[in-house]
Amino acid sequence: MSAESPPYTITDTIIDKISSISKLLGQITAEDSLNKQPRLRKINRIKSIHSSLAIENNTLTLSQVTDIINGKAVIGPYNEILEVKNAGKAYDLLETLNPYEKKDLLTAHKTLMEGLTSDAGVFRTCGVGVFSGETCIHLAPPAQFVPSQIQNLLDWAKETPVHPLIKSSVFHFELEFIHPFTDGNGRIGRLWQTLILRTWDKSFSWIPIETLILGRQEEYYKALSISGKSGTSTPFIEFMLETIEQALLSRHYDTINDTINDTINDTINDTINEIEETIIHLIQQNPKITIDEIIKYTGNSRSTITRALSTLKKKNVITRIGANKNGYWKVSL
Repeated sequence: MSAESPPYTITDTIIDKISSISKLLGQITAEDSLNKQPRLRKINRIKSIHSSLAIENNTLTLSQVTDIINGKAVIGPYNEILEVKNAGKAYDLLETLNPYEKKDLLTAHKTLMEGLTSDAGVFRTCGVGVFSGETCIHLAPPAQFVPSQIQNLLDWAKETPVHPLIKSSVFHFELEFIHPFTDGNGRIGRLWQTLILRTWDKSFSWIPIETLILGRQEEYYKALSISGKSGTSTPFIEFMLETIEQALLSRHYDTINDTINDTINDTINDTINEIEETIIHLIQQNPKITIDEIIKYTGNSRSTITRALSTLKKKNVITRIGANKNGYWKVSL
């Protein structure tokens, strides 16, 4: 018997976004930039890990996450450091996980949540709700239905001929709606969407969609909420496709790193340090980013960020266009 399809509608917006994303992916494939840049892939993987955990209130900075992934000692909350280590291991499993196997879903959750919860890799056995403050905004289905609901979702994903961009978004929403685990549902949902997408195009293994979700976190939760209340994942699909499109349009995983890694020594006499490189990434991702946002993202002091921005301007790496309040940054490499 065929699996029951989750409710959703394919809108004109969804069709337009699929066309745009496919075109952008074609450009990336033609350039083959990700295959040429193993360091670039690692940078983007770290950004994915940092952003997915930051969505769940992990306070470690991008620099700290980078050090942890690289095996360096970092001072910080034990659980947050463990979250990073676990996430690194889970994302490394993308090459081997089958997106349509229940055992692989449980393995990934166990890897993500090992040492953080007593039931890592096991479906919840009690009722749960999603709260905003003291208000319950989503009451998950009863625990006894979780195994069968997840199996139906996996079977549908395996059988459906619908486009992977739609399928991955539906799966992401439905997993959050079912809420199969006591903790870690958000991070496993984002990981699994990436896993489904990479079965369509391997470039998604290295495209940090999570970073764009972090930048649109309020909209992310709003889209989940609207879809939950309407009983259809259509609003969430539209949100995710727009986010994926923006991730590809920003091209921060491509052009800026390509330039830094391949031509920096030919165009700039001074060396770009780690803080400056991080700032360049952030500006490439969001040209209107503020100094306060850079400080929050990197965890560095205001004086350090201000000094780094000044240095980059002197090197003609970045330029400020317009006023401080309504202007934006331009990468000038």
